[in-house]
Amino acid sequence: MAAPGNEFFIQKKLSTPAAHHTSFAQLWATKWRKPAEMGVYPFMFGTAADFLPIVASLTQRDVKEPYDWDEYARTFFPTAEKLKKVAEQAEKEGDVEKAKGEGDVVPVYHLVPESAKPVPALIILTGLDGYRTELAVWMEGWRQVGIATIVLEIPGTGDCPANASDPTSPDRLWSSVLDWIDAQEGLDSKKTAMWAFSTGGYYAMRVAHTHHERLAGVVALGGGCHHMFDRRWLDEVNHLEYPFDLADTLAWKWGYGDDVEAFKREGMEKFSLLKDGTLDRPECARLLLVNGTEDEIFPIDDYYLALMHGAPKEARFVEGVKHMGEPASFFIILKWLYKLFDIQADPVKQMQTLPFKPKY
Repeated sequence: MAAPGNEFFIQKKLSTPAAHHTSFAQLWATKWRKPAEMGVYPFMFGTAADFLPIVASLTQRDVKEPYDWDEYARTFFPTAEKLKKVAEQAEKEGDVEKAKGEGDVVPVYHLVPESAKPVPALIILTGLDGYRTELAVWMEGWRQVGIATIVLEIPGTGDCPANASDPTSPDRLWSSVLDWIDAQEGLDSKKTAMWAFSTGGYYAMRVAHTHHERLAGVVALGGGCHHMFDRRWLDEVNHLEYPFDLADTLAWKWGYGDDVEAFKREGMEKFSLLKDGTLDRPECARLLLVNGTEDEIFPIDDYYLALMHGAPKEARFVEGVKHMGEPASFFIILKWLYKLFDIQADPVKQMQTLPFKPKY
């Protein structure tokens, strides 16, 4: 643990429920309204106006934990159907730009600058609930500075083919992905790096060790490696920073389905990067660990632990900020990657490509 007495860094806050766990109305008011208005995570490619009918319905019904996920999802259907009809009508009228609703961002999985000859490649690895269609929001900014991007999902989420319950499945996944990169004429495989978000940081820390010779650098933003599986931590996280029941969601992600108790009982022994020896391997790619010190999703203690094992690593913690240390962490990482790729770029200008600004 990072704190004395075998305690978590945020031990005093572990038992204090966050306001957004009291009701959906509070979730919207205290955590989601502002990001929706800004067009940033988790509201990429959407507008606050689209969500207002949904918010009104959930608020009127006083929806709160424990959520009925089928009922919760059904609330979104009318708005989704309406938006689908708008897109279909625009497509029918030949207004393809309005139909796709993309603006300057191309939400695809692989984007290569026109100047590829070849160019460095950045693998963007998603987290627990931000899939490749959402993290595509980063691709245009990297294209503008001459970097190709490849966005992938982690095991147990989205369309990732790797077996979520097999600790070694990501190793095979990365071998295949890196082999494919090697075969692309437009990509410089010697300048391949990875930026992983949140839960993806776990996989970034693993691949930095298992495929160290094939990666120029790896960034693990807001990830974990060992204490994230501690029962004492998992027993508390459902009422902390994450908007919903995090332990239950993680159980599904790691292949346990709704057997949360089995996940709490077995998860550390099965997936810990300390217990399986990964952190103590003698070789590691250049690895940057970034997070907020007050993270209530994955304990900052995991990054302290990683620094005390195996090959030397780099770290930057954002003091007093919660999960992932946003937005300061983004500027830290962008500058680090610019140096890694040996390019001149402005992080402020690149960050300005992120917020979604609807045209219609």
